[in-house]
Amino acid sequence: MTTGLHPGGPPQDPRPTGNQPLPRQERVGEAALHADNRTRSSVITARAAASFDPVGRSVATARSFVRDTLQGWGFADIVDDAVVLTSELVTNAVVHAGTSADVLCLRSDDGVRIEVGDRYPEREIPLQAAAVNMGNPDREGGRGLQLCAALAGRWGVDYTPTHKQVWFQLDLPERPVGTRTAGPSLPAELLPLADGRVRVAVVQIDRAGAINAWNEDAEELFGYAAELVIGKPLTDLAAWPHTPGTSTGIVEALQLSRWEGSYGVRGASGRVIPVYASHLRVRDTGGEPSTVCLLVRDHERAVLQTPLRGQNSDAANSAEGQALDPFEVFIGSPAPDDLDGLLQRTVERARDMLDADSAFLLLATDDETELEVRASTGLPSARQRFARVPVEAGPGRYGSARMPAVHDDLTAVPGAVPLLNGTGMRSVVTVPLKVEGRLTGSLGVAAESPSRYSNEEALRLQFAADRIALAVESARLGELERLRRGSLSFLVEASDLLAGTLDRDQTLALMAQMTIPTLATWCAVYTIADQASEPYLSYVLHEDEDRIDGVKALLSKIPPPEPIPTPGARVWPAPAQAAHEAALRTSMRSLGLGEPATVSSGIGTTLATASAVGGETVVLPLVARNRVIGMLTLGKPSDEHFRQEILELAEDLSRRAALALDNARLYSERTAISQSLQRSLLPPDLPYIEGVEVEVIYRAAGEGNEVGGDFYDLFPIRDGAYGFAIGDVCGTGPNAAAVTGLARHALRLLAREGLSGPAVLERLNSAILDEGARSRFLTLLYGELWPQEDGSALLKVVCAGHPLPLRLRQDGTVEPAAEPQPLLGVMEDLELYEQTVTLDPGDVLLCVTDGVTERREGTRMLGDDGLTDVLTTCTGLTAGAVAARIMRAVERFASDAPSDDMAILAMRVSGLQKD
Repeated sequence: MTTGLHPGGPPQDPRPTGNQPLPRQERVGEAALHADNRTRSSVITARAAASFDPVGRSVATARSFVRDTLQGWGFADIVDDAVVLTSELVTNAVVHAGTSADVLCLRSDDGVRIEVGDRYPEREIPLQAAAVNMGNPDREGGRGLQLCAALAGRWGVDYTPTHKQVWFQLDLPERPVGTRTAGPSLPAELLPLADGRVRVAVVQIDRAGAINAWNEDAEELFGYAAELVIGKPLTDLAAWPHTPGTSTGIVEALQLSRWEGSYGVRGASGRVIPVYASHLRVRDTGGEPSTVCLLVRDHERAVLQTPLRGQNSDAANSAEGQALDPFEVFIGSPAPDDLDGLLQRTVERARDMLDADSAFLLLATDDETELEVRASTGLPSARQRFARVPVEAGPGRYGSARMPAVHDDLTAVPGAVPLLNGTGMRSVVTVPLKVEGRLTGSLGVAAESPSRYSNEEALRLQFAADRIALAVESARLGELERLRRGSLSFLVEASDLLAGTLDRDQTLALMAQMTIPTLATWCAVYTIADQASEPYLSYVLHEDEDRIDGVKALLSKIPPPEPIPTPGARVWPAPAQAAHEAALRTSMRSLGLGEPATVSSGIGTTLATASAVGGETVVLPLVARNRVIGMLTLGKPSDEHFRQEILELAEDLSRRAALALDNARLYSERTAISQSLQRSLLPPDLPYIEGVEVEVIYRAAGEGNEVGGDFYDLFPIRDGAYGFAIGDVCGTGPNAAAVTGLARHALRLLAREGLSGPAVLERLNSAILDEGARSRFLTLLYGELWPQEDGSALLKVVCAGHPLPLRLRQDGTVEPAAEPQPLLGVMEDLELYEQTVTLDPGDVLLCVTDGVTERREGTRMLGDDGLTDVLTTCTGLTAGAVAARIMRAVERFASDAPSDDMAILAMRVSGLQKD
């Protein structure tokens, strides 16, 4: 076995031992190692393996397998990278190499290793001295190895004569571990401030999240007696600074073994009381888990807050010891390793540093024209998160964002800081975050009293902002990179799903299901049939299925958005306004202030719908082939906003979805036209023939085809006489169907002119030859049927190159009912003759096309003998049962779908005499 390795592991001596030959190895880049560095020393704690067939859908199945495996192991941090790499490597195996792919996931204490192998029978093992050229990034070849080199910590290729395996290892992000510390002795003036009596609320939460213990200090702090809160969920009281999908929520925090941080508790007065909390998960002697929560006022957090890890004393006392990093002085050590945690820690420290009532931090967009709310404390952060305000101009602009600013009283300058509108804050100081002279954000603190801050506080805050600006920008870029990787994986899966169907309704459903809940809380798809049509609400989906009907009813009552072809998302305020108005009317009726409520049970539904649709709503046009074919509408619940990155991802998805939807529309139109034309070639309902049972089974080959090259017909010629025909035009599909229509209609016209069977076929032959280059040869069995008074039936048959009709007698014998004659469409002068056959009561005449007799399974063919054997078992059956048994035998003869058209015409003389 030979192995190609990514640089990064310890090299081994490449020289052979003894007389052993030097193994050949694949070099990756210029620094390829000569060893199998697969870190087998790590302990494997779990493994998962699966094999995938060499078909296109296996790529999506492999991605799902890896995603489910890593999420089950709790490795959500590396899922996106693993899915992208697996997708490329499995594609190489099942699509390019054309073999099955084996995927193995190994979990160890320091990371995850994924191996993807194929079994391509011919491959060249690279020479040791030959460097590997992974090619241009724009080419398909070698892209999987380039992605491994870019995303994986270690990777390599293992070769055997019949097997190739590409492996990569993704390391887990390091998480700092806390340590115990003790603080030094401090003068009294440097000690933390606290009230005369520090009250520590002790609240115990059971397994279901309900309060089951509430001490006296909790009653004093929040104003609730114990009997009022026992049994209620803590979530009813907590004002958690969290937006779903961005950080740990209170439900998740209560399940952790330890948690510490700030949030708010709604007191009996209705005011939110900021608290600092320490949660500890415990279990009683019976094994029942619960969570003990210790809470103090937020400004007394020093009572509970875990001491920050200090600098190593040896380094501090050494001769070369340096001063503490200003960033760590402000943020604390260890610093949060994620952007949301870093921003939240920043606003909390900024608030504490200036003894403020609230603080907030906004990040600038790439073009620095807008600021986006990303963190706040002391403010309704969930209501404002991801809201945007202009920097320089426009209504509601953020004044003086590029320079430090102090506002003594916001009531004198309304709207100077839009984030604080309606919050009761009076004085505020804001400073910019800049990196290399570029505006990256804004940090501000505010107080409820006026004239709290001066230029001195602005300089202190600016000093702190300068210390953390680079760290915030670095964390933001890291978050963007993770989002882009996740977006790449999302779009790859979305493209696969959308390309897998040409059904319009299924495409609409996929569009909505892919957006919920990844991009939005609810989604609506409007479609436009043509330029003269109004947008039509085609599909509505909400992450809570109970809300779908309410959202659909609300949207159906308001005018649809304008179909503007301008790319990008635009805000659509109509749903939120309609939801708020509906909620207001419902509330007034419930209070008896408006029209009486006709259905009181609908009040809760209306309010829930208003909450679900009351946030930001955006519309993205679905543009395909330079025409707006619909709109994709995405919405958030009350007072929530979309991130710009999410909107950009939604725009990419809308472009793919629009093309898929238009392809589905074109396919549906083409199929409808084709099927309509094909149905016109089929004969109408079969006539009733007294004393004769007739059954027809018809199967056209090819998806979407209802008529092919085979055809049949049964029609009255004159009183007591009926014509029947079964034929096969050379080829299948529309071209053959065109000759089918010519033949079937010509037969009816010529037969009703009173011509004999040979004359009818000779004139049809001339008509086919007149088509010139478009003509096709045709095999045809044509006959005329006369039921007799004695219960028998007289037949006159002409068989022009067609499989011979078979006669089944009542004693079980089978014999041909005609002789073969030349086929039509080849020669101009034909000498045809008709044969007369009398069918006795109980006899069956079976006519088939060659799609039946030429049914194949490998080298075997059903043939005339096989058809005869099946027909001998049909004695005593009705015409319908005979045709059905023949068709079942044909279908069971081979497992593959039929490749040729098939037609079966069975006629049985019932033996009934006329009155």
